[in-house]
Amino acid sequence: MAREQSRFLPTSQKEMAALGWQNVDIVLFTGDAYIDHPAFGTAVIARVLEREGYRVAVVPQPNWRDDLRDFKKMGRPRLFFGVNSGAMDSMVNHYTAAKRLRSNDAYTPNGTPSQRPDYAVKVYTNILKELYPDVPVVIGGIEASLRRFAHYDYWQDKLLPSILVDSKADYLIYGMGEKSIVELASFIKRHHSALKGVDSVARESAEVELEKLRQVAWLSSNRPQQRPGRIILRPFKELLKDKKAFVENFNIIETEANRVNSSQLVEPVDNGMYVYVNPPQPLLTSEELDSYYALPYTKLPHPRYKDKHIPAYEMIKYSITTHRGCVGGCSFCTIAAHQGKHIQSRSEESILMEIEKLAAMPGFSGNLSDVGAPTANMYGMGGMDETVCGKCFRKSCLFPKVCPNLRHSHWRLLKLYEKIRKIHGIRHAYIGSGIRYDLFLDEKGFLDNSSEKYLKELIVNHTSGRLKVAPEHTQDSVLKQMNKPSFKLFETLKREFDKVVRSNRVKCELVPYFISSHPGCSIKEMELLSQKAILKGVYMDQVQDFTPTPMTKSSVSYYSGLDPKTLQPIFVEKNPQGKKLQKSYFFKK
Repeated sequence: MAREQSRFLPTSQKEMAALGWQNVDIVLFTGDAYIDHPAFGTAVIARVLEREGYRVAVVPQPNWRDDLRDFKKMGRPRLFFGVNSGAMDSMVNHYTAAKRLRSNDAYTPNGTPSQRPDYAVKVYTNILKELYPDVPVVIGGIEASLRRFAHYDYWQDKLLPSILVDSKADYLIYGMGEKSIVELASFIKRHHSALKGVDSVARESAEVELEKLRQVAWLSSNRPQQRPGRIILRPFKELLKDKKAFVENFNIIETEANRVNSSQLVEPVDNGMYVYVNPPQPLLTSEELDSYYALPYTKLPHPRYKDKHIPAYEMIKYSITTHRGCVGGCSFCTIAAHQGKHIQSRSEESILMEIEKLAAMPGFSGNLSDVGAPTANMYGMGGMDETVCGKCFRKSCLFPKVCPNLRHSHWRLLKLYEKIRKIHGIRHAYIGSGIRYDLFLDEKGFLDNSSEKYLKELIVNHTSGRLKVAPEHTQDSVLKQMNKPSFKLFETLKREFDKVVRSNRVKCELVPYFISSHPGCSIKEMELLSQKAILKGVYMDQVQDFTPTPMTKSSVSYYSGLDPKTLQPIFVEKNPQGKKLQKSYFFKK
């Protein structure tokens, strides 16, 4: 057991002593179980910091209800505490769209619920600042990332300021933070004491250095001056009085988040404080991305869990991530806000090497559960002319129509699938991630000479009985609010899908995913959906009532009652009974 534990980062003083460590540089707190797998952000950040020579400890799911011994057990780190809620926003993890408590938590041993608090990042950070007020706290992950600006909180039904305000954290890293955490660790080592000190010259020098850090946010009393490369947003107190001002702020934030060359954003908050949010990191090269997946992960849960079942791990333990980002820009989705719009792909060599190692693991039966990413078939895609992308302000490369500069050929992906099939020990490589069929189809048919081959390859060799896709709705008025293509495209897909199934004699069904109660959707639109002839007899368990999550266009619409693009009023169903009735139309025959 001791040898097995030594392959992980320490989670206790005993494990730390076994490594011969007297103390650590960084302690990471997370709302998830500790699983040393690249699909879990805490593991990635821990391994990246370890590669840089730092001593890192991990405290998974600390008990915030007792005497707080979990927050004290690793002692005072030399540099900082890192905090995240886990792979999900803690409120989405805890509650359904109807605001009912969920009965299980996939990221906890045995699926036990309530092993992290509501607003976990805030709670964990408040405790750490109370216990160790002089130790910097860096927050990150999905919960902090999507709450870096003023945002609508569905569970309290009100606007909240940046999470930096209520959490009292010193720094925030948004998005995928491997490069930023290394740069910020170096900054804290060299400049944090000066930034918090009384020497005005040293403090000013530290502030200059802080503004150079990409993808980092912080709270400051320094009044911002207008200058090129900086946008000062409307202050939080104005947003509370004027929903239109909140929408206008969001439009700027979303636009800048999707640009290659974006500006620093500053949002004034109460008491003369300002949230500074630096621009994102430059896009990763394949070599940089490959290096993160080449780190010495065990790909196992920590031995502390022994034989306990962790549902999320069971789902992803034999999965492979091929790329990051999503060019789709769906209004309700947080992927682009967190991972970015631009696709960053691993090399084929890196992916194949990881699969070969996975195939050699004890217990592997030859089936990869997923080879993909947020959208599986965006691997290797991007701008044909990157200088055009550098000037682009579009929020989606696919809506309202496919960008003519988008390289959407599937040939590179098809070649990758072919190489995967040749790896010894691989029986099946399933695609469990979602796909965008508007990358290979329009209403007239296939987009290019790789499209038909891709669909056939997907259905025949990479689908385990059901191909799940996401038309989201059937009515164009709602789809327009979602930034999704016309339902006619799904009808084209269904026709081509049926051809492939018949001609290849495979057993497979098409399973569409839909959302009810999205802004712009009323009972009328749901009734029209239920009358679509093409959906008769189609398996309809992939349905969801809309949940407004921070930093999405759809949540802004839900709160404001406005279309963010036109600033005109739109219908929003907020009545719980009305939402329940809308969802019931999915099951009307």
